[in-house]
Amino acid sequence: MKQIEIDKPVNIIDSRGFTVNLGWAKSPFFLYNDSSLIVPHGIISSFDKYIIFSNSFMFVFELCNNGDFGFLNVTAVSLLDKHILSKNIRVLFPMEDLTLPPSSETGSVKFMHKNNLLEFIIMEKNTRIIKIDIPQIGHNRRLRGEVVLIEPPNAQSVYTLSSWQSENRKFKFLRCSPWWIVEGVMQFENTDMAFYKDRAWGIFYWNRIVRPKSDIHYWAAGCGLYNGRQISFNLGYGTDNFVFGTENAFFIDGVLYKLELVTFQISPVSLLKPWNFTSNDKCLEMTFFPLQEHYHSHYIFFRSDVTHQIFGFFSGRLTLTDGSIVYFNKITGITELRKTKH
Repeated sequence: MKQIEIDKPVNIIDSRGFTVNLGWAKSPFFLYNDSSLIVPHGIISSFDKYIIFSNSFMFVFELCNNGDFGFLNVTAVSLLDKHILSKNIRVLFPMEDLTLPPSSETGSVKFMHKNNLLEFIIMEKNTRIIKIDIPQIGHNRRLRGEVVLIEPPNAQSVYTLSSWQSENRKFKFLRCSPWWIVEGVMQFENTDMAFYKDRAWGIFYWNRIVRPKSDIHYWAAGCGLYNGRQISFNLGYGTDNFVFGTENAFFIDGVLYKLELVTFQISPVSLLKPWNFTSNDKCLEMTFFPLQEHYHSHYIFFRSDVTHQIFGFFSGRLTLTDGSIVYFNKITGITELRKTKH
């Protein structure tokens, strides 16, 4: 399979509204302007997700605008006692209440609904801030806090643009940066959960999609330190035609090592059984050991959005281009199965 690396700025939509310049990139070379789209507003999805975690706990913050409805999902996970708390807020016809910018590089996001607040703030010097205040989550406990996400020196991201073969005005444009260094505090009532440098990490997963009638997407990402090196990765595939560039990439100290196809071997009996991952060139052999699962869904009109998120640890090995082998064990991360239909 010949993947196409984009190494200079290109538009992703031509003057007729068709998707062009399919492929992948290490830098933000894909130029996207949602005003150029020639599609109904209701089939456009904008999705921003941040995951922050240590070896003890994990938080997932998701904002989605589907045009006719949007939602906020906040999930708090204890990786030690397998306890999960979540808050799910749905907003009909969100419009300016949930505006997500067309670029992953600029544009902060602020979502307020009644007394609930979530902000994604982009600062200078490649730093981001997450602020949250949820008065009632789980058993009416208050979650609030502020964390700083710091980009490692010389870090790269994986960007991909793919489409559906039979629908050439529909596309999936995504970015993943799974290597953030996290510092700050999250607080449940009077309990503080602190994030410390080199012991806490963040994943930023961003996409803009002109949706087909249905889609299934599998995803895995993680980050951590092993033998003094930061190991992180993003793996995924769906029903889109990713022949020109998959989202599969490993990062060693923020530097990207591109993979082509990665096979997800998942038990048909339970998502909580180990997952196995193998690249087509055998450079990657990895196993995911699940701890617990969180399920959330949204149904409106004839639309559905169903997500299974599984939290746990990854272990395996990666052979680099120079033939050296990087081994890693118990890297904290997440897998996901998401199904959408309209």
